[in-house]
Amino acid sequence: MRKMKYEFSYEITAFDLWKLSMYTIYSSAIGVCNIVFTIAALLLAAKFWGYVNDFVKILFILGISLFPIIQPAAIYFRAKKLAAAIPKDLQMGFDDSGIYIKSEKQNSKLKWNMVKGISKKLDMIVLFTTTKHGYIFTDNVLGKQKEDFYKFVVSKIDMKQQKSN
Repeated sequence: MRKMKYEFSYEITAFDLWKLSMYTIYSSAIGVCNIVFTIAALLLAAKFWGYVNDFVKILFILGISLFPIIQPAAIYFRAKKLAAAIPKDLQMGFDDSGIYIKSEKQNSKLKWNMVKGISKKLDMIVLFTTTKHGYIFTDNVLGKQKEDFYKFVVSKIDMKQQKSN
């Protein structure tokens, strides 16, 4: 690999993927609906618990647990499958001409015009190659370079957008 401005061993865990999914869900209208539904189910259960049969009590319990327990668990198991499919030896490099991805089985290069966006979350940066797919760089991987890396990628994306206008 040539001299890179930034180089990282790509390390992503199921927990990182899970956190990103939860950030995405609960920072959208879907997350608000999930919260409202859970609160409504709690209030209904509290009001009618003593007046309903066992079947309705089970429905209340399922309704109350759907978004705070069942959905996050399902997302975690899906994230676990996705994380297992990512090569453990993946290396990523970034320079002025693009992104270099290297593993034992393949090498590839993405030009900056293939990057659709970047998002900075509480403890990670997500680099999007499509509207729904991309690369996650956690604070553990980025270390003290997080802000500089973010500014570098933003400058490359901004340059790409200026050239296309």
